[in-house]
Amino acid sequence: MSATARRRFLVGGAAAVGAAAVGPMTGSVRAATRPLPPDLFTLGVASGDPLPDGVVLWTRLAPDPLAGGGMPDRAVDVEWQVAEDAAFRRIVKRGTATAEPAYGHSVHVDVRGLRAHRDHWYRFRAGGELSPTGRTRTAPHPLAAGGRLRLALASCQNWQHGYFNAYADMAEQDVDAVLFVGDYIYESGPSSTAVRPHEGTGEPYSLAQYRNRYAQYRSDPDLARMHASAPWIVTFDDHEVDNDYAGGIPQDPDKQSPAAFALRLAAAYQAYYEHMPVRATAVPDGAHIRVHRRLDFGRLARLQVLDTRQYRSDQATSEEGARSPWTTMLGAEQKEWLIDGLRRSPARWNLIGSQIMMAETDLLPGAGKRWYYDAWDGYQAERDELLGVLDEVANPVVLTGDRHLTMVADLKRDFADPSSRVVGAEFVGCSISSNGDQDEAAFRAEWDPRLPDNPHWKLLDPRRGYHLFDIDRDGVDARLRVVDTVLRPAATARTGARLRVENGRPGVELV
Repeated sequence: MSATARRRFLVGGAAAVGAAAVGPMTGSVRAATRPLPPDLFTLGVASGDPLPDGVVLWTRLAPDPLAGGGMPDRAVDVEWQVAEDAAFRRIVKRGTATAEPAYGHSVHVDVRGLRAHRDHWYRFRAGGELSPTGRTRTAPHPLAAGGRLRLALASCQNWQHGYFNAYADMAEQDVDAVLFVGDYIYESGPSSTAVRPHEGTGEPYSLAQYRNRYAQYRSDPDLARMHASAPWIVTFDDHEVDNDYAGGIPQDPDKQSPAAFALRLAAAYQAYYEHMPVRATAVPDGAHIRVHRRLDFGRLARLQVLDTRQYRSDQATSEEGARSPWTTMLGAEQKEWLIDGLRRSPARWNLIGSQIMMAETDLLPGAGKRWYYDAWDGYQAERDELLGVLDEVANPVVLTGDRHLTMVADLKRDFADPSSRVVGAEFVGCSISSNGDQDEAAFRAEWDPRLPDNPHWKLLDPRRGYHLFDIDRDGVDARLRVVDTVLRPAATARTGARLRVENGRPGVELV
């Protein structure tokens, strides 16, 4: 990112001022050389990464979203406002940000100076058009020790497998934040048998193709509503780029050269940044983007969001390789960052957002082991080191995606020793739509025989939905919220299971 582009990116935060006057938004301060196309805000609005005094506000100008966006090749000034009421009578911050063509005319405003732990409403204006209104919420004061945090955990939303109707239920839950741990889009080509086919003619490789894929996903009305209802904390897994990729290694290195895959990574990461409510620290540098970060919710909870794709060694292909001390999931720098954040945490609850499952999954009934090498089972030396750290810190809870099913488990100090003590809990999210409506009888026939070999598993469930957590100083109350189908736009949601983690008692129990 050039210095000029970065200055333009930051102008939204720098121009934020307390509003002394109340009234409608004024016209754009940049004189337009020609009128902008209509329908600029087709992709809605979003907010993310809440701090005690601020939040990131996002939109992207895209009048023709599935054809590259449809904007003229010039920068556009976009006004923004933040208010403490939905009618915008108490405007507390306002300013102007620049939507650059180099970044798909996306807007990321890092607003600061807001009051802690309060709802705020925001909106944008460009070309005489007003965006939809979004609601966001700042984090508690850094020294706040009590209260409650309501967090939703979501992942894995495959457009072709069904509708994202679980978000309609989530939008009714008044969450403080949404933690999305990966597979926001899927890179597969369109299928004639899909519930709703992907756009395009094949997998995305170029920036324009990834932009179109994100725009299609953003057009889901329930997803758009949820983005406008609460701040999101996001990270990516593999399908935002290429299935099961590891660092700079694609799934099919015989078909994608290192140079070609580096170009694909750069395109995918830029499109990800352009469509996510993240700060300037996530502006990509070619084939690299920084997404690991930590957020504190007073002294109640610390959330550390991981990146388990960019720094990992290639996946193992054998049990011996999975146990190798030379493989890494996080890379040295990120691993030390995580350990330091855990050991120095002042929080009652230490939450980790991990794209892939940390607890063991033994797929082989009876004697022997068979693991998913793409998950933490394929990086056991580093996992064992982290489990040792979790054994030292207060109330660790890992929040995970990837599996397309609900797997709630105890984290053991040593999964090779059945008598090893429990050091934490893990909630693996089901999926918003990926795998569609599964046959429960077939699921039970496949997974129930594995239960005796995985006594740390507390819940297995094949239904689509998300996890909802109510966290206070005494415990974590978790609800699995499931929908009856993803094959139709509307669905009925209900609580499929309730679980609890008690303060000072590692592990999780059904209630």
